Amino acid sequence: MKKIFEINHPLIKHKLSIMRDKYTCVSEFRNLCNDISMFLGYEALKEVDVFEENIHTPIKSMKAVKILEESIAFVAVLRAGLGMLDGILKILPSAKVGHIGLYRDEDTLKAVEYFTKFPKNISNMNVILLDPMIATGGSIVDSITILKKHGVKSIKILSLIASPEGLKRINDEFKDIEIYVAAIDEKLNEKGYIVPGLGDAGDRIFGTE
Repeated sequence: MKKIFEINHPLIKHKLSIMRDKYTCVSEFRNLCNDISMFLGYEALKEVDVFEENIHTPIKSMKAVKILEESIAFVAVLRAGLGMLDGILKILPSAKVGHIGLYRDEDTLKAVEYFTKFPKNISNMNVILLDPMIATGGSIVDSITILKKHGVKSIKILSLIASPEGLKRINDEFKDIEIYVAAIDEKLNEKGYIVPGLGDAGDRIFGTE
């Protein structure tokens, strides 16, 4: 699985350790989620397309390297993916933002798409898909499928914690997609939670435990 990148930086591990602690309060959890998302974004965008533009420093004119921010879209998987948006937008505040809402039908166990809102021309954009937890990988696989139906060709995933099972499922179905994670944990338990994980990221971000 060559396109899966676990970012082993001491600062990220430190912040993630505080997030995992069940005694960490909601406000700190949110702040840490944003911090780590920002760091992951640095890694995911290191090979983004750039262009040159003439600017004037106080000393002289020069050709400066810039990113076409409008060509990048951050797409949050509702609802937990919203917890990563503020952090990632600190890097590229003019990037576009999209949302995907899914829920699992209790009878068929299939994903039901209840909300999708993308920027115009998303098919021509570089999409960064945001979901803090990759457990079974089902939500990410369904989200990628939706994006591809809209013609998106360039997709990367940012996640805080992933299970080996979820990563394998995504990689088996979409070998062309890069995944950037802060930690790859041990396994899934019988209830589908990541072990050791950090619990339900959405509940901890929004204080709904």
